[in-house]
Amino acid sequence: MKHDSKIIATVSTIIVMLLLFLLLWYLYLDSPFVPEEEGIEVAFGDAMEGSGEVEPTPLPVPSPEPAPAAAPSAPAPPSSNDLMTQEDEEALALQREQEKKRREQELAEARERERAQKEKERLEAERRAQEKAAAEAKAKAEREAAERAAAKAAEEQAKRDKAAQMGSLFNNPSQGSGAGDTQGSANKGNPAANGGGVGAGKSGGHGWSLTGRDLKGDLSDPVYNSNSEGVVVVQIRVNAAGKVISATRGQGTDTSDQTLIDAAIQAAKQASFTAGEGDVIGTITYVFKLK
Repeated sequence: MKHDSKIIATVSTIIVMLLLFLLLWYLYLDSPFVPEEEGIEVAFGDAMEGSGEVEPTPLPVPSPEPAPAAAPSAPAPPSSNDLMTQEDEEALALQREQEKKRREQELAEARERERAQKEKERLEAERRAQEKAAAEAKAKAEREAAERAAAKAAEEQAKRDKAAQMGSLFNNPSQGSGAGDTQGSANKGNPAANGGGVGAGKSGGHGWSLTGRDLKGDLSDPVYNSNSEGVVVVQIRVNAAGKVISATRGQGTDTSDQTLIDAAIQAAKQASFTAGEGDVIGTITYVFKLK
């Protein structure tokens, strides 16, 4: 019985406490909220007339709180447009670099071709100059040799002519008593036939000189097509059989017309002389007149 009364007292206490809590909660919710007035408190002193003995200490004015600093914004992730623009710029820069290298390579190749062309032209000019110098030296040597040979032949011919003149003073062949082989129509034994003779003579208006040899037949007339005139002396070399083996322009030529000179050389090569020992050098003189 005593135990039951404790239980009842405990339950009753709990119920009363719950009712009190609900009552207080209800009263707190229903009370109007009065905001606290803000401002600065001002002390007017202890007396109405303001004649107090102690001056009140002024309250410190609160300083405004600094505004919180804005947090740094996070970087925005790159968009697809930004990536495409960056790729385009890189591709354009690469293309420009490749174009620059290509132009530099083309310029270097052009310079190398120009240098090679100039070197080729220089070598060609040197080769031509050397060939020209060699040709001039050869022509000069041949000309000097021909002049020496012609001078020697002329000297020998002068000696023979002088000897013949001296011999004619002591031995005149026209005073002989026999007719000999000079009679008749043949030229045998007559060295002066056809205006010629052994060592020198004339034929067809042209003259020749060859030591110890006689002309066989007549000298061929030069074939030319030029309205010029002059004298061309051709130096000839005749072998043992009497054939002309070389013919060049000789000393005494008074014309520079190459047509006449070439025609005289060709005609001289067709001349034929009597046989003898070894090669001999002589001249054939062609006289060209206006046609």
